[in-house]
Amino acid sequence: MPIALTDEMKAAFETALADGAPIIFATTNKEGMPDIGFKGSAMVFDSEHVAYWERALGTMYRNVTENSGVCLMYRNTKTKTVWKMFGHAEVLTEGPVRQAVMDRTIALELDRDPERKGAAVMIRIDRVLQAGQPLMER
Repeated sequence: MPIALTDEMKAAFETALADGAPIIFATTNKEGMPDIGFKGSAMVFDSEHVAYWERALGTMYRNVTENSGVCLMYRNTKTKTVWKMFGHAEVLTEGPVRQAVMDRTIALELDRDPERKGAAVMIRIDRVLQAGQPLMER
């Protein structure tokens, strides 16, 4: 099963924060200590990638620079839609892809980074589960 993130996923991510269903991300540092948090700027960037604007530059940012493995979950209780995605992150602090992620970031999140010091985090999705069952896998 190839990875082919769908238009449904793209639309769900675009309105996730407004729908009260922000995307939850889990990361670990190089020692394996986990961290979890919401990313209101998460987007389906293309058919194989999810991206977000990392404005906080805190623990999760440090984690993805040390250990690229990421798990994320979209859960919308109103639509009863749940996707769990696994992949590997790349941090982009400059260049056209960073700019493209910033350009597509929702205003609510981008406004919290007025000096645009953030980084783009691009995640190549390797596996998607729905209801605990494989939906897509690289």
